[in-house]
Amino acid sequence: MAPSLPAPAVSNRIALVEDHPRLANLVERGLGAAGIAVDTFATLEAAWHGLLHLPYALAIVDRGLPDGDGLNLIRRLRAADSKLPCLMLTAKDALHDRVAGLDAGADDYLPKPFAIEELTARVRALMRRPAEFRELQLSYHGLQILPELSCMRHHQDQVSLAPAELQLIILMVRGAGQVVRRTALEAAAWGVSDAVTPNALDVALHRLRKKLAAIDAPLSLINVRNLGFSLIPSDAAE
Repeated sequence: MAPSLPAPAVSNRIALVEDHPRLANLVERGLGAAGIAVDTFATLEAAWHGLLHLPYALAIVDRGLPDGDGLNLIRRLRAADSKLPCLMLTAKDALHDRVAGLDAGADDYLPKPFAIEELTARVRALMRRPAEFRELQLSYHGLQILPELSCMRHHQDQVSLAPAELQLIILMVRGAGQVVRRTALEAAAWGVSDAVTPNALDVALHRLRKKLAAIDAPLSLINVRNLGFSLIPSDAAE
C-alpha cells in the first residue's frame, strides 16, 4: 500500500531537492526575497522523508541527484496519489527530456541555467493553482500581508516581519477563524532545516501579537487550549 502523504500546505514553505550547494543557496535567497521559505534536501531519500512528514506547498526537483533521477521522486509522489505541485530543474533541455518530465507528473519544467526571477514567477504561478492558495498577497479584516516586502499593513501603518513571523501570519490568515495546530505552525515557520527550541513558537506568536497591536489591526491571535491558535476579529475575542 502506498504511504499517505500530507496534502499540499497553505503556507509559503516549499521543498527544494538540489545537491549543488551554490545553486541551492541562490534559490533559497531568491525565493526568500519573495516571502517563500525553502527547505533544501540533497538526495531523493532525504526529500521523500521530508515530504512524508511536512505539508509543503510545492517541490522544486533537480533531475541529477546523487541517488538517482529526480523524475523517480515525482513518479513516487504521483503513485502515492500526491497532488503536490512539482517543478523540475535540469540541464537537459531536449524535447524528449521535457516530455519525459511532464509525463512523469511534473507540473512545470525549467532548464538550467535560469534567471531567479523566472523561477520565482513559475513557483508563484504553481502555488496559485490549487484553490486553497488563492493569492500570495493576503488580507483579512483590513490586515494586508505583503510577502515580497516581508511586512504586514493595516491602513497606512506598516510593520516588518522576521522570516518565521511572515510564514506564521500567512498560515494564520489563510486559516483565519479556524484553529491552526502548533505542529502546522512550527512546520510553516521553521520546516525541517532549523533546530527549534520548545518555546520558539510562543515567542514568535508573542511578537506577532505586539506587531498587530502596533499597527492597530482589529485582530486577536488567541490560544485555543490543547488545540492550537486562531486569528479572529478582536470584538469576537472579548
